[in-house]
Amino acid sequence: MNDILIVLLVLLIYFSPVFYQLFIVIKESKRGNKIPLKRFFRYAKYSLLFFLATAIVFTVLSHTNYLDYEKPMKYDKIDDITFENFRGLEFFKKSLYGNERFAYVVTSIESDISGNEVTIQSFFHPSRSYVYSQHSNSKDLLTHEKYHIKITELYARKAKERIMKLKNPSKKEIKEVITKAKKEERQFQKKYDYDTFHNYVLSEQKKYETQIDSLLNLLTEFEQPKIILND
Repeated sequence: MNDILIVLLVLLIYFSPVFYQLFIVIKESKRGNKIPLKRFFRYAKYSLLFFLATAIVFTVLSHTNYLDYEKPMKYDKIDDITFENFRGLEFFKKSLYGNERFAYVVTSIESDISGNEVTIQSFFHPSRSYVYSQHSNSKDLLTHEKYHIKITELYARKAKERIMKLKNPSKKEIKEVITKAKKEERQFQKKYDYDTFHNYVLSEQKKYETQIDSLLNLLTEFEQPKIILND
């Protein structure tokens, strides 16, 4: 069943008592009885408050699973990552192009500028990433997701390389370089998924693995998070 239809059905069932109370209000108002109206407003208010509270909790957990939280992991922990680290929750999506073996990884580039020191590093977010089947043993799927993490690290290194080439850069210039690197990283992530069809096209997957590993090796001198300007 379509996810939207499921949500609408749940809402109709949840608010059905409210609709019933509204029916009683309309029926009794014709007889001049105003008491059911007060009862309706009170019932509707508490129903709505409970619904809003539930919706907030649902939304927060959909973004980050605080019930099974694991803090963001730095890139140097990539070899330790397994599907057990994918702790995020996905309440609706159950398949990807009809395949139930799929995962979704969340990464980010974080930065800090302090004087002549600039820290730029990539992170994998376990409690925002999810795998449909926690018992998945697909090494190919895990490899595909790990290369998403490697792409984020690649652009973190690119940003450091570009900053080091600047002569006496201002804080604004440094931020612009980082922002540009983040945009490029998102575009590359989408292209990676499109070309490999989310790991289904093995030949393209292998091409990307070779390309990404090669580019990371070329930027080995920028693997440390911190760079010192004018050093």
